[in-house]
Amino acid sequence: MINTKEDFLLLIKQIEQKSGYKKPKAFGIARLDRGQLNKNKILQASFALINYEQNFGSAAIMLEAFMQRGVEIDFNASEFVQTLKLEDIDFALSCFKPFLEEEGHQNIDLLKIIKDKFKDDEFAFVCLFEDKEPLSVESVYLKLYLLSTKKVPLRSINLNGAFGLLSNVAWSDDKPIELEYLRANEMRLKMSNQYPKIDFVDKFPRFLAHIIPEDNTRILESSKVRMGASLAAGTTIMPGASYVNFNAGTTGACMVEGRISSSAIVGEGSDVGGGASILGVLSGTSGNAISVGKACLLGANSVTGIPLGDNCIVDAGIAVLEGTKFLLKDAEELAKLNPYFNFDKEIYKGLELKGLNGLHFRQDSISGAMIVALNKKAVKLNEALH
Repeated sequence: MINTKEDFLLLIKQIEQKSGYKKPKAFGIARLDRGQLNKNKILQASFALINYEQNFGSAAIMLEAFMQRGVEIDFNASEFVQTLKLEDIDFALSCFKPFLEEEGHQNIDLLKIIKDKFKDDEFAFVCLFEDKEPLSVESVYLKLYLLSTKKVPLRSINLNGAFGLLSNVAWSDDKPIELEYLRANEMRLKMSNQYPKIDFVDKFPRFLAHIIPEDNTRILESSKVRMGASLAAGTTIMPGASYVNFNAGTTGACMVEGRISSSAIVGEGSDVGGGASILGVLSGTSGNAISVGKACLLGANSVTGIPLGDNCIVDAGIAVLEGTKFLLKDAEELAKLNPYFNFDKEIYKGLELKGLNGLHFRQDSISGAMIVALNKKAVKLNEALH
């Protein structure tokens, strides 16, 4: 019986000293949306609280709850997912007895809410012991939450195979519906005027269905940001041609009116112009993920296919691709900004210029020549808008 905080700490020590025990890197409790036809198919997992490299005592109590009822846990596996039973919650809350009347214990507060709302097969404990390829829908969602809540940096977590684990479903008011269910019940649903309004069909939900952004972050259309994106405070996502994919986003306040493809990252103070596109790893970059530095301007309808340093401009309507050839101007001035790069040629391919600072990519309107020169303009966002 746990009556004091000393009793609790002793129990945690005993659990963590068990043979083979391993502290999880991340864990949380998810509410599950299951298939309408196949109840074993997980369509979505919603987390209200994510723990990352913290609150190891809470994790130990939950894992002990499962072991108490005979669940085998493979601590050598990369992840562990277990559907909650009411007895698991009761055991955990009994262990947390010394803290039940205190404020500020979010994992305990969450357990109290789940107990009040409990339904069989609706909640699952999900934890990651190692960052390897996800093996379940639940762990995919946990990793997407880690990205979107900025617990981990973009491109720092293993999402290989995630796309194949998620089901392609219809989304209605942020709730997933099996396409097979709609086909099987189409006549009944339509003739009884119960056919749901389908907002979109995809494997990923929308960012705003799961994440509450900072007060100074604006997203003018919910469809413009996919779950798993990461938006720094002060970022504005305009309507129209803007889009931010999963495992992509901003690291500081930015104006986004174009497309940030998967694995692309945009630095603080940069402006992605209307219809501008930053290519993803599957869009012609030879698998090289693109980062755009601080205070850059990507002009309207431009295409950026190489990493950019700070204070760069890509003029409207042009494509800066790995194989695009550029005539170099202002070599001496650029050398001062990039002392470790040797500007000893007249013509460079785009890929050779990756990551350099102060570049201005443009096209000569008379000769048609593609030119890279010193950026002599300051890119500064309107602070009132961010």
